[in-house]
Amino acid sequence: MRGCAAVPLHLLAALVLCGCDHEKSTSPTPSALKVWEQFSGERALSHVERLVDFGPRVPGSPALEQARGYIIRQLESFGWKSTRQEFTDRTPRGDVVFVNIVAEFPGKPTGRASNSSFLLCSHYDTKTFDTIRFVGANDGGSGTGTLLEMARILAAQPDLARRLQLVFFDGEEAYESFSETDGLYGSRHFAKQLSERNGAGKFRGGILFDMIGDRSLTVTLPPDSPAALTKGVFAAADALGARAHFSYSPGAITDDHTPLNAAGIPTIDLIDFDYPPWHTAEDTIDKLSAASLQTVGAVTAYYLSQIALK
Repeated sequence: MRGCAAVPLHLLAALVLCGCDHEKSTSPTPSALKVWEQFSGERALSHVERLVDFGPRVPGSPALEQARGYIIRQLESFGWKSTRQEFTDRTPRGDVVFVNIVAEFPGKPTGRASNSSFLLCSHYDTKTFDTIRFVGANDGGSGTGTLLEMARILAAQPDLARRLQLVFFDGEEAYESFSETDGLYGSRHFAKQLSERNGAGKFRGGILFDMIGDRSLTVTLPPDSPAALTKGVFAAADALGARAHFSYSPGAITDDHTPLNAAGIPTIDLIDFDYPPWHTAEDTIDKLSAASLQTVGAVTAYYLSQIALK
């Protein structure tokens, strides 16, 4: 039996390097992953559970400060840089200090249309009630949990993440009734600051998450939703077989998207307004479904990566 011929060291090194290159070429990279398949409804729901554990999260309360700390820590763990946008506004209950959380992914975006950005938003406060304990699992919790999970999966695709700005609004809820001076405190302040700096033009559009955890999910888009965004979201839902969960609300909806649209940022409100426990003590974690959060999160991720910012 003939023995194997000796291989010169320089050839052996080249073979090893070739082998390593082959392994790299066949291993999936973050940019090759389908970002919408990475979204976890279970992870999003776990964030909601943590927020609900803090109790009622009304503006200016210790519970809301705890929630704020949790949100910021989660964002930082995913690699996002967050800033506190603090301001004071007059309310029917006197002056209140509100804090929006604004997050961006470090670095500069590259590629085509890298100068355009997109907003993803939610509100993290709960409505003030004097007679019931309102923890806002769906109203305040579900959108925030979904936005945190979006932050995690988007961080794996830095070029996409760098073209997004995440905003967690404080003071969405009205103390008495929605008006030009009551409710939407955080989004009104954010939109005003953008307008004063002529900064709204850099945003191609925005998506607001609110009340999207209902076990019986039907996202009821406001009838005046920007047409191009609506078409794109419906197309994303079609692509993922989730179109049946998206329809229109029979009436107008006032939410944090309202000041953004007024400022010139086309923003769509993903909200399931057909939710019987709305603004009752029954808006608790047991009314929510990870599958519903999964549906909205996946459709949004598909829309962002394949349509809005393609």
